[in-house]
Amino acid sequence: MNSNMTEETKELLYQWARTYHKQAFIKDDPVQFPHRYSDRNDIEVSGLLTAILSFGSRKQIIRKAEELDSLMHRHPHAYVMSRQWEYDFPTGKQESFYRMLSYGQFRNYFTKLYEACSQYGNLENALLQYQGTPMERLCSFLGVSSKSPQKKLNMFLRWMIRKDSEVDFGIWTHFDAKDLIIPLDTHVCQTAFQLGLIDKPQFSLQAARKITQALCELFPDDPCMGDFALFGYGADNNKTSENSKR
Repeated sequence: MNSNMTEETKELLYQWARTYHKQAFIKDDPVQFPHRYSDRNDIEVSGLLTAILSFGSRKQIIRKAEELDSLMHRHPHAYVMSRQWEYDFPTGKQESFYRMLSYGQFRNYFTKLYEACSQYGNLENALLQYQGTPMERLCSFLGVSSKSPQKKLNMFLRWMIRKDSEVDFGIWTHFDAKDLIIPLDTHVCQTAFQLGLIDKPQFSLQAARKITQALCELFPDDPCMGDFALFGYGADNNKTSENSKR
């Protein structure tokens, strides 16, 4: 635990969490896309693909996620199972789909989702085939490193696992919110540094874990409640910047 956290800092975090952990948070956040759906599989597919696109300015992210949602004809799971993505995202196509992410690279996520839904029915069941924390399981499933902060994946896991939330879905029942790691983005990192939760604004898994551990002091069973405090306050105080990052 972070024994150096002052009572003033604790009160600020409680206050910010109450302020931003509301339905109003959705309209300016990428989480708005899976919120378009009520079917579990649609939420999972839209959620993962939207999270994968969530780097850069929020306006860019939302614009691209809207384009992707339209490409999937507003039926994410049916699009995955139709395998139309094999034509829309050809193997080896190096042109940019979004920033440095090529069409060929993005196809990999459709492939993984198709395999998960075909073999296990949904993504949560697919992750049960792996070992470790929710983040480690998802990284193993996608074939990416679990040694980096993986902001996008931790954000997706927050969406799927946190319950009793106006923002997050809580549709996964085999995982616990206390095992989540905070999504470490620009706002979270800078605000955590300013509050003294970390010694320097460094984008590393170690920093993400240290912030999460500090937040456990306030929200012992739900540390990612603190994401709303750190990100919400940080984003709100940078609204004038076109490059406000998620």
